[in-house]
Amino acid sequence: MWDLAFAQTAPGPAGPSQLISFFPLILVFVIFYFLLIRPQQKKAKDHREMLEKLKKNDEVVTSGGIYGKVVALTDTVATLEVAPNVRIRVQRPQISEIIRGEKVLAKEGKEQ
Repeated sequence: MWDLAFAQTAPGPAGPSQLISFFPLILVFVIFYFLLIRPQQKKAKDHREMLEKLKKNDEVVTSGGIYGKVVALTDTVATLEVAPNVRIRVQRPQISEIIRGEKVLAKEGKEQ
């Protein structure tokens, strides 16, 4: 009687390997990496390079939309002149774009 209670059935045919069952999950992660993570890393790298090239007298735009000219730089802070005798200090990473020469003149010409 105990023999019947503890009897085990024969194993069935082997199913797909575990790697194949995880393939859709791996595929989703790979797609996620190439569509979201990699472009974001490239954008961050380009921003770091732009900040390294920043120098005095560059025309810049902050992430808050303030236009100004760089008058002083430290490792972490940039001092911008936004109007005659009006200077503000911003963190360097908050500078979103460097605008040089022709772009600045074209924008000023359209506003006037």
